[in-house]
Order: sequence, then structure tokens, then C-alpha cells
Amino acid sequence: MMPNAPFDPLADAKDRSQSEPETAEPAEEQNEARSLAVPAQYRGASDPLFGFIIAAALSVGLTPLLPESVELRYVLAWGALAGVSVLSWLLGSMERIGQERPDNLGWGLLYGVLLGIPFLVFLGQHVLAPATEHLFPDMTAGSLLAFLVFVMPIAETLFFRGLLQGLLQFWIVGLLATLWNIVLFFPVMWGAITDYQAIALVIVILLLIMNLLYVYVRKRNGLAAAWICQIVTNLIILYIPSL
Repeated sequence: MMPNAPFDPLADAKDRSQSEPETAEPAEEQNEARSLAVPAQYRGASDPLFGFIIAAALSVGLTPLLPESVELRYVLAWGALAGVSVLSWLLGSMERIGQERPDNLGWGLLYGVLLGIPFLVFLGQHVLAPATEHLFPDMTAGSLLAFLVFVMPIAETLFFRGLLQGLLQFWIVGLLATLWNIVLFFPVMWGAITDYQAIALVIVILLLIMNLLYVYVRKRNGLAAAWICQIVTNLIILYIPSL
């Protein structure tokens, strides 16, 4: 009978390490995998307020175009908002638009009607009609309809309710959207504002209520519902009084 070999713990550990496969990845490969998992972002996605400042500065910078080119100023200003939003959707971290339920779209329509009808009844003749005339001077009915249904709702919904609301509290988004409307609209109707300060205050309150409603609908029923709500509200509060 052969005597047992003396136990060598170092040799035994070495044999086990050689027999087990190496499963740990090098540190460089792990870091590379983590970097690939993180989506690339650009300045407008990580800091949407930067895009807001750019669009607001563009709106102010285009003020010398007034009153000859109001439509061009609106298109460029709202186009800047839409451009920041689209770039964020393509390259950044903006929430993707999913499939919407018909009942959510119905809620957006209902909220727009509930907000617009009372203002149309009580303020239509004395406030809304002259305000629309000053905000969109010398525009044909077709051009005004295009602005209120397509240009304005798409740009503001994508930026404020799509991009900003995913990062900020909803009431802050409502305040920023109202500030944007003031910067965009008030230079156009500056003469009327200086003459009728009470009407200007009513318009600011109305804009604030509208924007707070849009962010509420976005939070409750989704982005498409907020878009529908703004379209319906624009038609009732701004388009119908202009006819």
C-alpha cells in the first residue's frame, strides 16, 4: 500500500484555478460595454432649457421684422421649438410617442371644449376678437387656421409637453409656456397693450390657464390628448372670434 502524498494547499488552489474557466471580463471590455449601453445625448436633450433660451432669443431677435413680417417671425420662432424637440427625439432622451387610446383623445377634445366655450361666450366680442386681430394682423382665414391647427400646437406640444414635462414639474412647464407666449405675442400687439393694460392682464391670465390645462391633460391622458386639446382651444378661443 502506497503512502498518501502530503497535502499542499497552494498546489491544490493552483490546480482548481487552472481547471475553472475564466469568466471575468477585462475591465476595459466592461467599461466599453457600459459606454455603449448609454445613449448618446446632445446639449438640447440633457439641458432643454438651453433650447428654450435659443428659441426665445430668436423670437426677440426677430422683433425688428415687425410689423411687416409677422408670419415669418412666427414660423421661425415656432420652428426653432419644433427643431429642438425633433433633435431631442432623434438623438436624446425625449420620451417616445406610443399608441394612444381613443378615449384619451376624447378627453383632450372634451377639455378643450370645456375651457373654450365659457371664454368664447363671455369674452368673445370684447376681448378675444380684438386680441386675435392684433396677434395675427392681416392674416387670411386660411393662414390663421394653419397656424392655429398645425404650426403652433405641434411646436409647443412637442417642446413643452413632450420634452420639458418629462424633466420638470408640470406647473413649471405651464409657467415657461406662458412666458414663451408673452415673449412671442406681446411685441406684436405692443400698441394695444400699452393702451389697454386690463385687457393685457386678462390675456396673460387666459394664456396661463390654457397652458396649465395642456400640461394637466398631458399628465392625465398623454401627449396626443394635450395636442388635441390645444387645437380645439385655439379654434374656439382664437379662430371663431376672428370670423
